[in-house]
Amino acid sequence: MEVHVGTGAFSKDIGYRVKCGVGLAGKVWQTGQPMAVDDYRTWTGRVPESRFDSLHAAVAVPLRYSYLQVSRPLAGQSKHSCPLRGNPLQSRSKDPMVSRRLFTSESVTEGHPDKMADRISDSILDAIFTEDPQARVACETFVTTGLVIIGGEISTRCRLDYASIARRAIQEIGYDRPEYGFSYDQCSVLVALHEQSSDIAQAVVKGSAQDPYESLGAGDQGIMYGYACAETPELMPLPITLAHDLVKRLAHVRKGGTLDYLRPDGKSQVTVEYEDHHSLRVHTVVLSAQHDPGISMERLKADLIEHVIRPVLGQRLDAKTELLINPSGRFVIGGPPGDTGMTGRKIEVDTYGGYGSHGGGAFSGKDPTKVDRSGSYMARYVAVNVVAAELAKECEVQVAYAIGRARPLAITVDTFHTGTIPDDEIQRLVETHFDFRPAAIIEQLNLRRPIYKPVSAYGHFGRPELKLPWERSDKAKLLREAAGLTPSKQEQH
Repeated sequence: MEVHVGTGAFSKDIGYRVKCGVGLAGKVWQTGQPMAVDDYRTWTGRVPESRFDSLHAAVAVPLRYSYLQVSRPLAGQSKHSCPLRGNPLQSRSKDPMVSRRLFTSESVTEGHPDKMADRISDSILDAIFTEDPQARVACETFVTTGLVIIGGEISTRCRLDYASIARRAIQEIGYDRPEYGFSYDQCSVLVALHEQSSDIAQAVVKGSAQDPYESLGAGDQGIMYGYACAETPELMPLPITLAHDLVKRLAHVRKGGTLDYLRPDGKSQVTVEYEDHHSLRVHTVVLSAQHDPGISMERLKADLIEHVIRPVLGQRLDAKTELLINPSGRFVIGGPPGDTGMTGRKIEVDTYGGYGSHGGGAFSGKDPTKVDRSGSYMARYVAVNVVAAELAKECEVQVAYAIGRARPLAITVDTFHTGTIPDDEIQRLVETHFDFRPAAIIEQLNLRRPIYKPVSAYGHFGRPELKLPWERSDKAKLLREAAGLTPSKQEQH
């Protein structure tokens, strides 16, 4: 049996923790000594074939590495990768040495330059969808000192003043004073848009298809992921949820006048400590807020603790929690004068904060024929329903497309060993009850409407206040019944 770390064979002499396969007990060592399920032994050096009984599963976990793959699974079983990617919910060891883990996620305010670009792009998309729901939009924005550049491909029957839409978005964010170094009424806006390529258009739209769901192919190739877990009521990981809540609160106290010396730019970062895969406490908080000149660091720290950190984190804080407030010190120059911003550069902030996987495609400025957006929303919708149905405590869904083809090339479900039924059974249910063809996704989630500007900041997922269609758990009961399981606790009440 060869053990691979990442993509290359591994042969260094390090310690391995060897575990009997889940649900199986058998003779793992050649000596014939039995090993019970979840019992661990340690052996140093290579892992030759002779060390394992080929009739039983075994997983060798290198102590110094975060990912491995056993290249020869049991006969009749699929190859399996052990997902030890730093995610506390994906690391299943009960060893007391590794039972406590830290995981960190970040978020940024709507005044961060990258989020400004996302807001402008999605504001343009929403404005177009208000008049032309069938439009094709791929709008990118670049912001820097005194300048906004809007580019991309838009095919629509409506005529809009894109520069005015951009200025209005900037004003809503709060860049409305010259002393901020960037103001909606004084910046230059350059518009460089053209129509969608006719080559792409003919590949995507299939006018002769008899099945209406076959009439629209994927707007590009790519892989998309959706994720959900039972860690929070929103079925989102806790670190990214808290990070979003902090920057939303930061914007609230700024716009509401509670802390009127704050400016639009800001960032948060939250490290959560886990024990046995349950959140234990907030380990570290980093909060950076742009401010007016002349504000002392002592006042800023006291105000942010009182009005932002404690209202959001409450009892999750303890005496050991480290609070790092504006660790760089002075933060007067922010927004585009401090950093350039571009659409699609905060993809982990937009999704799960580093939990799960990401296909690399951004969302903002894209109409739903672009599967980077609609495919990711659909994958999240499926994962939410799998977890809400209590088929698993965690679920990650991957979907792959080819440009011009309506049906996905592959759909893969991974519950990271938390499923109440096997993953292949859950995948069969998903493929039966969810249609991943772009036209079907657009119809089922009603995506041809102006709903995108609000998700351009503070995350596209886990937003109950927005009542987003991909956050619904309306198929959870159906999945549970199809799996032959009794009603969930929620259904019983």
